[in-house]
Amino acid sequence: MMKIIKFKNRSVPVYFPSEKSKNYERLNTKLQELEYDFSFRKKWKTVTSVEMVRDVAIFQYNDGTKLYLEVS
Repeated sequence: MMKIIKFKNRSVPVYFPSEKSKNYERLNTKLQELEYDFSFRKKWKTVTSVEMVRDVAIFQYNDGTKLYLEVS
């Protein structure tokens, strides 16, 4: 399943299994916690997509690198 997440005036698609929609909600909470983290906000500008695997969000960047972020 796919939903769009909006953070700091930028929308990014989030892919996750349809039965794990609770993890999508946790991702929103985690992004609110990172709102004042300057380095994360700087990196957010280059995120192309996010994939949720269990309780880990995998951020895919333009250059092919990935950031693994635990959301639980």
